[in-house]
Amino acid sequence: MSIAVKNITKTFGKQIALNDVSFTIDKGEIVGFLGPNGAGKSTMMRILTTYYKADSGEAKVNGFNLTSAKKQVQESIGYLPEHNPLYLDMYVKEYLSFNASVYGVDKIRIDDVVEKTGLSPEAHKKIGQLSKGYRQRVGLAAALLHDPEVLILDEPTTGLDPNQLVEIRKLIREIGKEKTILLSTHIMKEVEAVCDRVILINKGQLVADKKLEALRDANEQIIEVEFDYRVEDVLLNKLPHVARVKNTGGFVYEITFNTDKDMRPAVFDFAHDNKLKTLQLSRKNKNLESLFTELTS
Repeated sequence: MSIAVKNITKTFGKQIALNDVSFTIDKGEIVGFLGPNGAGKSTMMRILTTYYKADSGEAKVNGFNLTSAKKQVQESIGYLPEHNPLYLDMYVKEYLSFNASVYGVDKIRIDDVVEKTGLSPEAHKKIGQLSKGYRQRVGLAAALLHDPEVLILDEPTTGLDPNQLVEIRKLIREIGKEKTILLSTHIMKEVEAVCDRVILINKGQLVADKKLEALRDANEQIIEVEFDYRVEDVLLNKLPHVARVKNTGGFVYEITFNTDKDMRPAVFDFAHDNKLKTLQLSRKNKNLESLFTELTS
């Protein structure tokens, strides 16, 4: 296992940031680490990178225990925190050279990571002259200098424009061919575009751990329908295979069915039999956003 977390708990005063959280990540996986603000994502990342110490439980990175082999853990990890700490007055290669000396890494690695992260066109500039997207690339390059087995990226695309998002996503996918990546973000489409799997925490507790393929293939569908007047939920619950009924405002309903059969004809027939006018009727795919809302609302 590249990352193994077992029963990790962390509190700050009376606030429980993480409550008995356990998960494992295999080598070569790109895993999206999701949750609302304050769910405990950054706390877990700081524990895994040895910035924080857990109150209880244990964790290993690349086989090294966080407590007894702290230095080896740090050598195994490349970390890009949410607020990328850069020296804006330094030139790109000057900054990477400084980091290489801290790591004790041969400076020949600088050219390698500059090329890998697509920094070559901007490598002659001061960091303060770079766009947000290129500054993120500098942070990634610094995290890759010592060739770590595991990358931990906390909100790596915050504040990027659409073009920069595409570039950074592509870069993460390329790096993920060789590294294990734990990626925190609030952008669901980003996770669906980049990750193999999602781990979702809410209020410090793990509430979901799913492969994206399993999520897409889930035997569940959501039908959104708008009638011409309000319908009691108890009536809609009489439809076959109904799991949940939710009024999303006005006369609009989201009906979740546990079946792979297209239920739109059944909803249309229901409306006809009950003398209802159907103003709109559509099928929504089960996706990461609906899972997130379901488990954290």
